[in-house]
Amino acid sequence: MPVSLVGQEIGERNRGRPRAPASAGPAPVWWPPRSHVRAGCPARRSGVRAPRWRRPSACRGRARCRPRCGLYRIRWRKARWHCTELDCDRRSFTESIGQVPARMRTTAAFRRAAGAAVCDGGRSVVQAGQDLGLSWPIVQHCFEDYAAKVLPEEPPVTEAIGIDETRRGKPVWKQNPDTEKWELVADAWHIGFVDAVGGRGLFGQVEGRNSASVANWLTARPAAWREHVRYVAIDLCSTFRAAVHRALPHAAVVVDCFHIVQLAQRHLAGLRRRLTWKQHGRRARKGDSICSVRKLLRRNKEDLTDEQREFLKTDLEYMGTYGRQIYAAWQGKELLGGLLGLTVTRRHVTPDHSAIPAARHRFFAHVADHAHLPELVTLAETIEQWWDGIETYLTTGITNAASEGNNRLIKLEARNAFGFRNRANQRLRSRCATTWRSRREAHPH
Repeated sequence: MPVSLVGQEIGERNRGRPRAPASAGPAPVWWPPRSHVRAGCPARRSGVRAPRWRRPSACRGRARCRPRCGLYRIRWRKARWHCTELDCDRRSFTESIGQVPARMRTTAAFRRAAGAAVCDGGRSVVQAGQDLGLSWPIVQHCFEDYAAKVLPEEPPVTEAIGIDETRRGKPVWKQNPDTEKWELVADAWHIGFVDAVGGRGLFGQVEGRNSASVANWLTARPAAWREHVRYVAIDLCSTFRAAVHRALPHAAVVVDCFHIVQLAQRHLAGLRRRLTWKQHGRRARKGDSICSVRKLLRRNKEDLTDEQREFLKTDLEYMGTYGRQIYAAWQGKELLGGLLGLTVTRRHVTPDHSAIPAARHRFFAHVADHAHLPELVTLAETIEQWWDGIETYLTTGITNAASEGNNRLIKLEARNAFGFRNRANQRLRSRCATTWRSRREAHPH
């Protein structure tokens, strides 16, 4: 019997009755069976009807019948039937319906609601169990069944994917009794694969921050899916680049601009600390010239006012040779920022073929003029090594921002659950949390 008819019957039977307070728990309802209809023996493929009624049995269960009815505790007077077929192994059985199969005490709709509360509602398994009156194992089983139905087995086709790592917890080691050596059982890192342009969340995760793990996951996907991937957005990680070249030789690697700017800021900060220590023999203190402009060095040139730019230049000139070297490093950072600003997402037009080489030449010429600064030279060498990926970013505007956003959701999900012990369960929960928005937009009702 459909669960909607069950809810309608319960609503009619309880019409006019005063509702019990919430503290009293679910309202008990007796559900009579259709005893005049003989049930078919589940052990018989031919569907032979059991001719003999044995005895009634009361089975208690919980069911969410209709949103208006709320949660009811149903007591079902099941009839036990006896099969007279001599070759039947079952002999006797109780009645069951599609919504409440045999050995089940909850309806299918109620189990689906429990799974949706964890998968789509953002609740932990413990919280969903307390709200619905179910135990942790039952809610976890409902969540796994619900996730298997709503999540696709293979990731959808996309033009660009993003790869990034996120820390899942502490590594787990176990000693091998034969070799007496410690072996890694659970890695501390998860590598995630996301949709970089479509906003469809996390495609999958693998353990281990190495090239083999990334290449194995990519090669395990269907050939048609791999052929559609044209771009792969990564950070400045040579491990990911080697895996992409091995598994997707036709795809172009895109370097995320955020990590390029972060690298430039890190080299500038390292140069500032080195020269400050060389000049004063200590770290910068309040009252030093470099301390007053420390925060201005982190900002972009276009974000500074005329007074701030003049103050920055004057203060660094006052420091002497070391201040002029810091100012030269800051100018190199700004030239690199001007090169990254030519991307199509910033200008809303495809950059001219001569604009990118000209901006690149200005940056490398500035570095050549200040080759005595090792931090600036190291930055230029890194840009040269990753230039193909940087140029692809300038012409396409693809970033790895989707991976960073999904990493945030993954960490929030881990905090809500107070950590995970089961790594497979953590990957499943992370995928549900990151794909919920795209699944809601695809099926709004």
